[in-house]
Order: sequence, then structure tokens, then C-alpha cells
Amino acid sequence: MLDPDTLWEIYKEENKKMKCHKCNKSMTYVKGIQFNEYKIDGWKCTCGEIHYDPEQAQKVLLLNKLKKEVIRAKLGKIRSNLILRLPKDIETALDLEKGEDVLIKIEDKGIKIIPA
Repeated sequence: MLDPDTLWEIYKEENKKMKCHKCNKSMTYVKGIQFNEYKIDGWKCTCGEIHYDPEQAQKVLLLNKLKKEVIRAKLGKIRSNLILRLPKDIETALDLEKGEDVLIKIEDKGIKIIPA
């Protein structure tokens, strides 16, 4: 049985051909369409209609929402190491996984955590 990620890739590959709902022409799959301040994949039509990849668009919208919020996180301790537990929304928006490295930058009034 195929895993969900493989099935999603097959689905996206098969659905790179889409009909425009305005003019009923075939839309072209395009990578790097501007969406807010990000570039994501989607479909463009000659009539000007654009459909964004829903998974990528959802991540961008989640990132924009999280940028406007103050996010509370918990600190814990494992042996002598202090750990920071991040909420699920941050994990999803930044594609973070257990064991992944992040960069921590000390700033005047706190810290900044950046995916490596």
C-alpha cells in the first residue's frame, strides 16, 4: 500500500491539468506564482484566472496568521538541557519535524528561532 505522501504526489501530478471555470480552457500548471509575499505553485489560464495549490496556500495563510499573534510556548527540562515545546501550528507552518535542527539567534529583547 502506498503511503499518503506518495498518493498526494500522484494526485497532484494527475491534476496538473485543470479546466478554467471562467472560460473552460485548459489551465497550465505553474511553479512560483506570487501569493502574498511567498511564491507557491498553482494553475494559470490565458484569461487571467489563477488557482493556487491549496496545500501550499493553506501554509501561507497559517504563517500570516501566526505572524500576527503572540504565541505562548512551554519550556521543559530533560536532564540538564532546557527544551522549548512549540505548538502544532508552528510545526505545520514551518514544516518542522522531530530531530530537525533549528538556528537560535540571540536578539536584544529575546531569541529568534529559524529552521536550519
